[in-house]
Amino acid sequence: MNTTLGAVVGTLEAVYPLAWAEDWDRVGLVLGERSAEVRRVLLAVDPTVSVAREAVERDAQLLVTHHPLLLRGASFLPADDGKGAVVTELIRAGIGLWCGHTNVDRSTRGTVGAWSTALDLQDPRPLIPGRETGEAARAAHGSTLFGLGAVGELPAPTTVGELTAQIAGIVPATARGIAHTGPADRPVRTVAVCPGAGDSFLGAATASGADVYITSDLRHHPALEHIEDAADPSAVPALIDVAHAASEALWLPLAKELLAETVPELEVLISEVPTDSWTGRA
Repeated sequence: MNTTLGAVVGTLEAVYPLAWAEDWDRVGLVLGERSAEVRRVLLAVDPTVSVAREAVERDAQLLVTHHPLLLRGASFLPADDGKGAVVTELIRAGIGLWCGHTNVDRSTRGTVGAWSTALDLQDPRPLIPGRETGEAARAAHGSTLFGLGAVGELPAPTTVGELTAQIAGIVPATARGIAHTGPADRPVRTVAVCPGAGDSFLGAATASGADVYITSDLRHHPALEHIEDAADPSAVPALIDVAHAASEALWLPLAKELLAETVPELEVLISEVPTDSWTGRA
């Protein structure tokens, strides 16, 4: 028994409503015929050329990614351009593309839910509260609008160094590894986390009372200003920097589990192609 691309997309958008995305975001069905048959889905963080070719090689009929392909407008998509190559590869093979982003980030069955589960956060609360309440905050299959990021207590006290090592064992390995600020033996009990780029929420992390803030893409000046914000370094959360793609890869097993529950006739694969920009270091 097979299903259609439209049915799979309908399930994804019932769990991760497009209305939950930021206004600037570009989420939803990018390529594909809704009536096309889908037997195999490939999940990935980024719709890169290598991932598109992997979808072809693994005979997927639908590629689902966390990041959008065309976040900014494009007037030309020739096959020798990166974005154009992705579109060309997928269309030639008859593969659809669905992208989720901030709508997935806000869901309890999305990136924030994945991190809360991975760290076993107790009574997690949003770092940045959701914009809506009531019926609009509830979606299908247990998905709830949570907000961006999460704050919660760990089951037992730890240290910045131990937590950094724990995270390194949870997320996919990257060339740059996981970095932290301050002494490794600093005590930690309350954690704030924002998968993906989160240096715009440094103030919110401090206001949350967290001992440490886990996020990605921390730039030099915002990070330095954060840790120098008080004469006593313990007055602000320590920082743990995780590679962007690695931080959001934790959602992929949740998405696979979701599709296995809701569309059991599908075969769901997780991409084996790393999409972190950095491949080596010296």
